[in-house]
Amino acid sequence: MAIDTDTQILTKIAKVKTILVSQPAPSAENSPYNQLIQNRKVTIDFRPFIHVEGVSSREVRLHKIDITKYSAIIFTSRNAVDHFFRIAEELRYTVPSTLRYFCQSEAVAYYLQKYIVYRKRKVYVGSRTFDDVLKEAIKYKDEKFLLPCSDVLKPSITNALDATGITWTKAVFYKTVISDLSDLRNVYYDILVFFSPSGIKSLFHNFPDFEQNDTRIAVFGPTTKKAAEDKGLRIDILAPKPENPSMTKALSDYIAIANKR
Repeated sequence: MAIDTDTQILTKIAKVKTILVSQPAPSAENSPYNQLIQNRKVTIDFRPFIHVEGVSSREVRLHKIDITKYSAIIFTSRNAVDHFFRIAEELRYTVPSTLRYFCQSEAVAYYLQKYIVYRKRKVYVGSRTFDDVLKEAIKYKDEKFLLPCSDVLKPSITNALDATGITWTKAVFYKTVISDLSDLRNVYYDILVFFSPSGIKSLFHNFPDFEQNDTRIAVFGPTTKKAAEDKGLRIDILAPKPENPSMTKALSDYIAIANKR
């Protein structure tokens, strides 16, 4: 038995043996998921419910995006980095050493080294959030900023950029595409883990008749929570929360209760 702290309802919790995470498997050996598998004795599978596909340079030209006209680039993800340099190569554009790079996090900035000699370029790094990197960007209001992104862009990003007063352009260089999950139709997992509204969309695109029944749903973030609830799903595990800042911590705590003998 356990108490749902949000509703204060006493509920039974079935044991957890299998988990499906709707993301690619982590590459790091010391991943928190590996620790979760060892500590809680559960099986965790990873399967991206969505994937990224690059748009062609022809599509970029049709949208009248001329990357040679921009003096600063804002990167919010590694996907954005990959597809900016892919488009540059397809357009035979030699990226100048004078270009300024504004990276949302250290992880994105570090990944940038795949394409440039980091110490010889002008790279500005935010602490973690998009607002952090914008604090750096507004110091250079004379620059023309390009934001390489997917076709799914949070309105909060657009609003934040507009509020700064900088000159910026949205450039869709890649698209979020629903993955084919038909091979999972008759596969059951105790917990399904989602990190974005797109993951929820993919679930119902692949399985329009999906019924939750005893399957637990874990979601990360308020927008994913809303997308799940809009589809009538019951949220069993939610992160981040003060007591569970990460999904792995939330899963571990839930499993500890569910599998308690």
